[in-house]
Amino acid sequence: MAEGEEEVNYASVVFKAGNNPPPAAKRGEETVYGEVKVQNGSKNEDSAGHRRFQHLACCLGILCVILLGGIIGVCVYLATLIHESDPNRFKENSTLLAINTKLSLENANLKRDNKNLTDQLDNLTQAYTVSESNNKNLSAEVKELETQNQELETQNEELETEKNNLTQQIQNMTTNWNELNISRAQWSIDSYCLGNTDKKCKACQDGWLLTEPSCCVYIDAQPPNRTTWEEAQEDCKGKNSDLAVAHDSEEKEAINTNSFGPHGFWIGLRVVNSKWNSWIAAPVDGHCALLFKNKKWSSVSCEEKHQWICQKKALTLSV
Repeated sequence: MAEGEEEVNYASVVFKAGNNPPPAAKRGEETVYGEVKVQNGSKNEDSAGHRRFQHLACCLGILCVILLGGIIGVCVYLATLIHESDPNRFKENSTLLAINTKLSLENANLKRDNKNLTDQLDNLTQAYTVSESNNKNLSAEVKELETQNQELETQNEELETEKNNLTQQIQNMTTNWNELNISRAQWSIDSYCLGNTDKKCKACQDGWLLTEPSCCVYIDAQPPNRTTWEEAQEDCKGKNSDLAVAHDSEEKEAINTNSFGPHGFWIGLRVVNSKWNSWIAAPVDGHCALLFKNKKWSSVSCEEKHQWICQKKALTLSV
């Protein structure tokens, strides 16, 4: 060997297949060659160390190959297991997927039902609130009606009391009226019948003149005793009579015949709503009728002061 060349040692390693058979093209033994170069000269002293390193490298290579074979075997075994378990796993996955889909649908339905129930709860809450408010209003109305009923009962009692009082007053007035009628009858007898020289009742009481079918009295008042039309009317009412009114031409003639003096007498005619309350024409608002002895009927202010004539119905005497 020439100087300066490296010494090369070759080592052959044979690996035998394990459980997994090699392909048909490589049925023989695999030989792995490792090339180790060794320097001559000054490096001869390191030959032993290099050989030890070569042996260690060979061992590590062998271990790597064994480890690689084991990994390949494990992968093949796992692939076989996965392949064999794929149908069952696919079936399980399909079942789980179906169950998951069903649960998802049920979850969606539950969410929808929950939303519907929530909406119904809100509606019921609102309805309850409205009902509660209506109930309070009805309670207030019932109390108000009860109060009104009590007031009506009180008013009814008061009206019943007033009714009883009015009934008693009517009875009292009836009694008084009957007594008054008796008194008037007696007064009529005293006024129209007693004291007469011929012992007969007269159609008019003393001091009154007969102007059929009425009796009249002429109040020949002198100033300052003359009165307005209203005051004259009040005086006549105190005599159970009214201011004289001629109901026909004969009665008018009788009143005129008995009139006296130049001053007029108030009679029972006045303007009401621009009309006389009798047959005299040409009314003037605020005027009343005044009778003069010359048979003249005059329309003057009712506030003037004059004499007056009172008139009441004559007593009917049986023949």
